Amino acid sequence: MLIDGHAGYYCAGMNQHAAVTVTGNTGVGVAENMMSGTVRVRGNASQAAGATAHGGLLVIEGDAAARCGISMKGADIVVGGGVGHMSAFMGQAGRLVVCGDTGDALGDSLYEARIYVKGKVRSLGADCVEKPLREEHLTELAQLLAAAGFDEDPAAFRRYGSARDLYHFKVGNSAAY
Repeated sequence: MLIDGHAGYYCAGMNQHAAVTVTGNTGVGVAENMMSGTVRVRGNASQAAGATAHGGLLVIEGDAAARCGISMKGADIVVGGGVGHMSAFMGQAGRLVVCGDTGDALGDSLYEARIYVKGKVRSLGADCVEKPLREEHLTELAQLLAAAGFDEDPAAFRRYGSARDLYHFKVGNSAAY
């Protein structure tokens, strides 16, 4: 499906199996709760792009605003530009690839989603740490970039993930609850 021009709120939300291309910008929540298929935005995306997405591939050729990939549950999101603050917040599964810079609190309260960033990271959120970029990650990243149609060197990226401290109950902290 081709949308020739800009699209509003929740474009291709709950997508399953379809290939959707938007030749302009999208409003809040593009590909929100996507299950499968491919959504490509040939412009910029507003807030919450790919929010709660369970599967499929979301490609944003420009920039994505705040909370890109919030609570993602298995989708792959590749952004050609930068992302805004709190991107991948509470990311449970899936992968977020950012070819540009990020806003504050990247990966805040992250679970098991993986984040790859080529540009500058303004700040990391709670429990998000830089991790080694091993050979298997270079292979995975090369496949994601190729699927998105981006000609980027995977070795130029850094990998981020959960320190796994927040989602384990610690009895010594029970007074704080």
